[in-house]
Amino acid sequence: MAGEIPDLIALERTGTGKGAARQARREGMVPGVVFGGEKEPLAINVPFNALLKRLKAGHFKSTLWNLKVEGHEDVRVICRDVQRDVVKDLPTHVDFMRLRRTSKINLRIPVEVAGEEECPGLRKGGTLTMVRAEVELLVTAGDIPDHVTIDISNAQIGDVIHISDVQLPEGVKPTISRDFVIANISAPSGLRSAGGEDDGEEDAETEE
Repeated sequence: MAGEIPDLIALERTGTGKGAARQARREGMVPGVVFGGEKEPLAINVPFNALLKRLKAGHFKSTLWNLKVEGHEDVRVICRDVQRDVVKDLPTHVDFMRLRRTSKINLRIPVEVAGEEECPGLRKGGTLTMVRAEVELLVTAGDIPDHVTIDISNAQIGDVIHISDVQLPEGVKPTISRDFVIANISAPSGLRSAGGEDDGEEDAETEE
């Protein structure tokens, strides 16, 4: 399960509207807003370099943050949107939602693979195809998993790993009711039949 909740430092933003947002960007800040939690929205500025570093590290929207704003109590938040410059692809605005520890939210959680060295299908020349590198799960804000794991240590060529094959943490469940495909072990290209062995891949890609 997730460890210590990382801090995200921000400043309260005085003034609203496009003028204040442009001023924040000139000062090396990314304007944003914190909403929800039965409180008034709070306009904030997040240091550009710190935010960009977090974004490049990945999983920004699936991370629970401890937001620290001087003059306000720390609050747990989740990112709901990052607006970007259409040309430079750099962040121009960020939205956060306040959460309680018991709040239930849908998040995309990374998938990790165990058992690759022992996998008989791979040892015979098969290929692991990841249909989903992340899965969307309903989780509790105070107990977000870092990842979920698929175990392929016994998987043969042609085997398909579904979400039902994954042991999810207690209280966590998929947002999709269907037993969707996460990965499969396909045959070496020279041995694949005309029909192919990747029907599970097509099955999953119709979802989102």
